[in-house]
Amino acid sequence: MTRTEGSTARAPYDRHSGEQAGARVRDQHLTDSVRSARDDARAQAGRAGAWMPYLPASGSPYRPPGVDPAALVWAETVAPGGYTHKVLARGTRLRFDDPTGDACAHLLLFNALEPVERLNVADTQKVPWQAYLGENHPLLSGDGRVLAVISADSSGRHDAFCGTTTDAWNERKYGDARPEGPSPSGRGLFLKAAAKHGLGRRDLPPGVSFFQGVRVEADGALVWRGGAGPGTHVELVAEMPLLVLVANVAHPLDPRPGYVVGPLRVHAWRGLPTGPDEPRFTATPELHRAYLNTADYCEARGL
Repeated sequence: MTRTEGSTARAPYDRHSGEQAGARVRDQHLTDSVRSARDDARAQAGRAGAWMPYLPASGSPYRPPGVDPAALVWAETVAPGGYTHKVLARGTRLRFDDPTGDACAHLLLFNALEPVERLNVADTQKVPWQAYLGENHPLLSGDGRVLAVISADSSGRHDAFCGTTTDAWNERKYGDARPEGPSPSGRGLFLKAAAKHGLGRRDLPPGVSFFQGVRVEADGALVWRGGAGPGTHVELVAEMPLLVLVANVAHPLDPRPGYVVGPLRVHAWRGLPTGPDEPRFTATPELHRAYLNTADYCEARGL
């Protein structure tokens, strides 16, 4: 099956199956008996949808340049209006790619060992004295530790101010916020992802988003700047064991009337955390302290 990627205001492909909108499963499958159902199920082997995890990850058709396929531990194309989640080891490299210029990767991070420790957006802006995300920017927890750091960024269009969309917001703007509908909210998708790890509504903090920029004007107004165009990427280093939740949904400040969001590619591969010999470990007194806190926590647990 040919994989097709593209942005959508009303997704032309079903987010779950990758089939053309309007196609009906019952029209494509023969399941009138147990034997027919079994034969039909086995006949689907080898088929691939446009939006899917690649298993094994080494089989991804979009492997990042220079990455050994054997090192990949996660490879997935997330649908417009879709979500994903993963637990990653300390030192893992995590890369997001925006192939069309319309992806919007809303991100939540948790300490995978103790999820009560989670991304703190206020500290993420305050500790490095910089509100705009970019290369070498730490993503900090409320416990003064570095959950992850942005190690590479070719987009420069990100947001640590607005968080993601809510059901109420999407219902007002698009008329629908159902997770399975044409315009799911980021909050709704995060709830589904969180539930798979025993977390609920009260466990979800504000997050950050990549590929759709927001700037603060002189009068304090938040202004949406959109994406940087197709083909950009962001890479993170997991400085602690991470639970990663991702919702690929339209940005709340996107002024376009339709629900516009493109596919998101996700890859992760084994690596090492930032070491004390790397410049960002001691880039500022505040960041140095955060890295020392992180190393102390991880080394005590043999990580």
